[in-house]
Amino acid sequence: MMTLRQIRHFIAVAETGSISAAAQAVFISQSTLTLAIQQLEEEIGVTLFSRHAKGMTLTHQGHQFLRQAHLILATVENAKRSLQQGAEQVAGQLVIGVTSLVAGYYLADLLTRFQRAYPNVDLRVMEDERPYIEHLLVSGEIDIGVLILSNLEDRHALQTEVLTHSPYRLWLPAQHPLLEHDNINLADVACEPLIQLNVDEMGSNAQRIWSRIGLQPKVSLRTASTEAVRSLVAAGLGVSIQPDMTYRPWSLEGDIIEARPIADLTHTLDVGLAWRRGTARPSLVDPFLSVAREQPHPGRRPSI
Repeated sequence: MMTLRQIRHFIAVAETGSISAAAQAVFISQSTLTLAIQQLEEEIGVTLFSRHAKGMTLTHQGHQFLRQAHLILATVENAKRSLQQGAEQVAGQLVIGVTSLVAGYYLADLLTRFQRAYPNVDLRVMEDERPYIEHLLVSGEIDIGVLILSNLEDRHALQTEVLTHSPYRLWLPAQHPLLEHDNINLADVACEPLIQLNVDEMGSNAQRIWSRIGLQPKVSLRTASTEAVRSLVAAGLGVSIQPDMTYRPWSLEGDIIEARPIADLTHTLDVGLAWRRGTARPSLVDPFLSVAREQPHPGRRPSI
């Protein structure tokens, strides 16, 4: 697929007449630039340059493509300016409700991208428990929620869209015996001291997982702090089942935390957006949705 980067590189070579001069102009290596030109020629199926000892000159088809290349870049720049001018005219206040786990691991990037795209929108964020965020959404007191959708109750009143499905993995300390297993199952985990995260209804999620297979884990400690879970696991005081979005390979103390899939646990933690169904939604919700959808999230699916 032809890219804007390839087109810019082609123009640089066309204007300088050599790979070495063009590489200096666009600050990339000569080999990378040569490969980009070769891929572009393969993509469009024509030879754009005549190669010779003194450099590179455009073929007849290369001259034709150069005119089109300048038009393509000009069109893109015009589109960018048009969108930026439109974004600057979008103003007002957007009230966002979030739950705590989402606020800690998902929200910052989303808000940063939205504020960059719509700098004149005033963002107000309210963090609370999922049932209260649902209540505020249904009553129209907040505009949109960014939360864990797995436990959503009032699905008739709310429209939702999953942005990411975060699989669960088992956190273990370095050199734990389970790291030697080719496959780890929930039955293996049930024999280990388990550190349970009790925030954002994670305890309820865990209870459903264990009830589904009829096993009772040995919970040695419950905490509302993900960092505490990280430190306790790294110190060898237990293992923990956590959504992948919260994983970091080190504890605050600098100890290693290993993460492994659990073969018979296919359940995911679904994070996404929720807004009031049926009524005309606030005008700033659509721009927020568009920014949220720009980020590639595996397995995203709408719920109607």
